[in-house]
Amino acid sequence: MATHSKYSHMGVIFIRDGKQYVYEANKAVQYTPLKQWIARGEGGHYVIKRLQNADRILSPDALNKLRQAADQFLGKPYDHTFEWSDARIYCSELVWKIYDRGLGIKIGRLQKLGDFDLSDPAVKGKIRERFGDAIPMEETVISPGEMFASEALILVAER
Repeated sequence: MATHSKYSHMGVIFIRDGKQYVYEANKAVQYTPLKQWIARGEGGHYVIKRLQNADRILSPDALNKLRQAADQFLGKPYDHTFEWSDARIYCSELVWKIYDRGLGIKIGRLQKLGDFDLSDPAVKGKIRERFGDAIPMEETVISPGEMFASEALILVAER
């Protein structure tokens, strides 16, 4: 799993044709060359984490299952309203669903939108812009911060 500073954007690193790519939900779910993905981050900052015991868990069969789980999202549009559906996907949702559906591993705790402090004026403005007065407080969400803090992951690299 790779994330930019303050875990604002995340994806899964896959090797394709011998090169590293971040499988991410940006404008749409896509493969982005790792160097290009890093260059988009603020000041080039990034963090790479891996599953605990990845050498034991991520067998060739497990990696194929992750790729198969990932394939179902390729090309899906980015989800600006953070709905827990497969029609549109946001970054942490993509990573969470790949690991859950591919290997049954849940990275981070699912929450409801209403579990978050939405009182900050900037947050209020963004929420009103996206939802109007019909804020879906019971919508299931996975936050990048929740995934980033998961004990299922260990730090591999940071810059």
